[in-house]
Amino acid sequence: MDNASPTSSFLARNEFLLRRLHSLSGLIPVGAYMVIHLITNASVLNSVATFQNAVFNIHSLGRILPLVEWVFIFIPILFHAIFGVVIIRGGLPNHGTYRYGGNFRYSMQRATGMIAFVFILYHVGHMHGWFHFEPWLDMIKSIGGARFSPYNAASTAAAALQGSIVVQLAYAIGVLACVFHLANGIWTMGITWGAWVTPPAQRWAGYVCLAFGLGLGVVGLSSLGGMLAVDIPQARAIEDRMYEARVETGEVLPDEHKRFHSDQHDVAQGDTDEGADNQEAADPVAADQN
Repeated sequence: MDNASPTSSFLARNEFLLRRLHSLSGLIPVGAYMVIHLITNASVLNSVATFQNAVFNIHSLGRILPLVEWVFIFIPILFHAIFGVVIIRGGLPNHGTYRYGGNFRYSMQRATGMIAFVFILYHVGHMHGWFHFEPWLDMIKSIGGARFSPYNAASTAAAALQGSIVVQLAYAIGVLACVFHLANGIWTMGITWGAWVTPPAQRWAGYVCLAFGLGLGVVGLSSLGGMLAVDIPQARAIEDRMYEARVETGEVLPDEHKRFHSDQHDVAQGDTDEGADNQEAADPVAADQN
């Protein structure tokens, strides 16, 4: 008699499909989104204006942006994470996983997966507040979340990061965990899908994945470093002028909910930023020279 529960029976019956959906979702769209997200954030190294332009382009999707986020980002992340936990907890047999890999990679893939999931939950809450309805956002902001304002992108992201060394370390660890999990996951995915099954092919694939992981890690840490180097009052003056110019030309619809307001948390600089903001905004020539 089969004593398996209905849940485990479903998992066992669909193991082949679920494993492939799990590996595929880790690459597309989750992995692809992470690469784009880190590169976009690193654009702040070029200038505050470059980063703000990128955010304006993303938010040009308007009302369909939440739908795009949930369908192509959040739901795939949740599926990948939840099914990953099922695998880790033994809901599915692990025979065949890392058949050709070492114990270190096997253990690190599991550990970084859990770290990455916790970090992503924290990051979304810290910057965006998870959900976008006012009573919820008011509550989240009261405990230090929802710090990011899209139309003051660099200044609010920088303020959220510059105020605490603990937050900065959490982001550094979280970014590196995500990068390792993706790079090593691509190597594993190649085995799962039969792209490289011989030892020489796996060795060369390992070199490529290592180079990709190191490069993406540099991009991720550079984006963090770029945010820590942002001059918040100067950035906010630039962002406000860009917003006003785009509203005037009709490229952006007025939306005060997406802008920074003085009652928001601004741990890194505090209320003294307002005076510097106003002074710089009143002198656009001097601001442009900065």
